[in-house]
Amino acid sequence: MADPTYPAARAVAGKVRTQFAAHVEQALASGDTPVAPVPDEVAIQTMVDVAFWASLRREEGIEPRISLAFVPPDAAGQPLSFESPLPLLPAALARLAPAVERAGIHLGVWWRDDHLEVWGTTRVLPRACFVIEVVASGLLVIKQSVEAYGKFVNVAVLEGDQIKFVDEGRAFGPECPGLLKSMLGFDVAARPGRSPSVMVLLAASMRQHGRGGAMLVVPAGGSEWRESIVSPMLYGLDPPFRELADLLRQRAEDRDGYDWQESLRHAVDAVGGLTAVDGAMVISDDYEVLTFGAKITRRRGHPAVERVVTTEPIVGAATTYVTPSQLGGTRHLSAAQFVHDQREAVAFVASQDGRSTIFRWSPQEQLVHAHRVEALLL
Repeated sequence: MADPTYPAARAVAGKVRTQFAAHVEQALASGDTPVAPVPDEVAIQTMVDVAFWASLRREEGIEPRISLAFVPPDAAGQPLSFESPLPLLPAALARLAPAVERAGIHLGVWWRDDHLEVWGTTRVLPRACFVIEVVASGLLVIKQSVEAYGKFVNVAVLEGDQIKFVDEGRAFGPECPGLLKSMLGFDVAARPGRSPSVMVLLAASMRQHGRGGAMLVVPAGGSEWRESIVSPMLYGLDPPFRELADLLRQRAEDRDGYDWQESLRHAVDAVGGLTAVDGAMVISDDYEVLTFGAKITRRRGHPAVERVVTTEPIVGAATTYVTPSQLGGTRHLSAAQFVHDQREAVAFVASQDGRSTIFRWSPQEQLVHAHRVEALLL
């Protein structure tokens, strides 16, 4: 293979290979099957290099959106296989991009003799598969598959000469929210019927509609959250919308089928779409939607939030202390105030500028903790 001309490709290859080798070893030790092969440094360098230069091309004036997966055809479920595999070159990827830009479709890349080629497409990937996604011009995300259908965690974000490695160690911190644990690939269900990964799907759905939004997650069965919402609520729900909750209460063995997956996807899109309405959506931690388009107000007798601790799950990112106005716009300020007053709640805010933040009360700091997570949702 030709040497990469995108410098970041060589810079990340060694660390990425080490990380994927560790993930594959963990998956095998836990008995997971099937498990993806570990990419070598040459494959990583080449795929990153080609993806970067493909991202700078245009097909009929449109930026390509491509997902490349390092996987052989026989480990990809029921793939669509080309009669004549394509060369792994930027021009070939840009021409093919319009056919594979929809979410969940990956171009399969594998070795033939001493070169890599694109053998076809697949929707199914083995666990711990190396994936590189072209998100925008010059913006790439290295991902790892953690489920056969549609769940990935980000490993690194490459934007031009900037490289950000996700810090998995943040998942083991004493105050890491369940939503952040799930984004980092460490799902911990608090009780039967509750799955933090669904909140990740909701967060991703909120980002996709592009209008920005706020989601407030409150304890099931409680009513204290109403003291932080302007009354009357224009879009209060009675009874609560329970489609997501009902799906998640089904038996575990019923959740593996395609029909259940499709029902979940439609329910997530329906709920996520509610956050496009100005105001905040309130949902219980059992996934019952209580209201949307709600206006947040300071709880009576509680002071205004004055200071917030901020972190980002990126290697080398510093902890900072800022005023709420430094976090973003009105949504961020309102969400910080809500969590300051409702300390059992968690808030997620997606801004139109792409910034995404999880807010949770920190008993250790005695402050609202803002976890910036946009690098995990690209």
